[in-house]
Amino acid sequence: MDNTNTIKGVLIFMAVVLSFYLLKILSFIFIPFISAIFLALLFTPLMRWLRRKKVPKWASVTISAFIMLVVLFGTYQLIGLSVRQITQGQTEFWEKADESLTTTWAPVTDMLDIEVSSNNDESIAKELMDNEKVSEWVYSHFGSTIAVVQRMVVTILMMLFFLILLLSGSLNVQQIFGTLVFNRKNSSVKAFSKIESSIVTFIKVKTLTSLMTGIGFGLTCYFFGVSFALFWGLIAFATNYVQMIGSVVVTIFLALFALIDLTAPGSFLAFVLILVGIQVLVGGVLEPIFMGQSFRINTITVLVMLMLWGYIWGVAGLILSVPITVMLKIIFEQFKSTEVIVKVME
Repeated sequence: MDNTNTIKGVLIFMAVVLSFYLLKILSFIFIPFISAIFLALLFTPLMRWLRRKKVPKWASVTISAFIMLVVLFGTYQLIGLSVRQITQGQTEFWEKADESLTTTWAPVTDMLDIEVSSNNDESIAKELMDNEKVSEWVYSHFGSTIAVVQRMVVTILMMLFFLILLLSGSLNVQQIFGTLVFNRKNSSVKAFSKIESSIVTFIKVKTLTSLMTGIGFGLTCYFFGVSFALFWGLIAFATNYVQMIGSVVVTIFLALFALIDLTAPGSFLAFVLILVGIQVLVGGVLEPIFMGQSFRINTITVLVMLMLWGYIWGVAGLILSVPITVMLKIIFEQFKSTEVIVKVME
């Protein structure tokens, strides 16, 4: 009996390891597919409403796809506007950066072992950014801009493809859950309904709080005269989807960036305090209230899942980690054998 349990445990462990390995190497398929599932759940209430209004399924799918395309086009326009703002203000920015770096660039370049010319006609900050070693570091961590854009375009197109299949009913997620995960139809319907409700709530609340954070950061940069306010607002909006870590990272980077524009200690301190206040108000007070009791997941579980999915799928994994964790928690709640895991997660 002991040998049987041991063999069973080893097989389960090997299956889990193999599953994560497949998720990693097939990330180019799973990332757009999982993203499409969550978006399809978000559009499900709209699809049901249109169906009650006797709207044909093809028209409902077309309306949902059109809404998605409008959102993508609006995002593209905002990014383009932000890029134009950076392009138009880069000359003034490099001048400000030189003034701030005049007294600090020497120890920094010595620490990084970077040679910078002493030609006063050349921008110190720009020369540092264009340095070969800095460029190599950026390339090694993020890849070329063209490659990143290509991957994003392919991922978005695949996501739209899967989304259309899911909305049209060609891929029935509820049926897949019932076949692969649950044995009883009633359990499948109940669990899927709870997953749908939780994911829709998460996406709505996270989008709202991210929008509030982005607007707050952008307006703060604008009123304090920090360069590229629109850009930082978009960055704050996007990174806020990464639970816990995203808001901290963007606050630190923006505070360091603001040192170039805010030379007075009082102004800089007030700027940082307002950023922290926005994060505390939105992320620490409003978001938990809006989320409710459906997302009772402890901090340790969130951090572990962030590291796990971040390792497997990178930035996309960081964004999808919390919805995936919520989905797994709801599935585990349906089985007595996994009640212990649920208690650990709460």
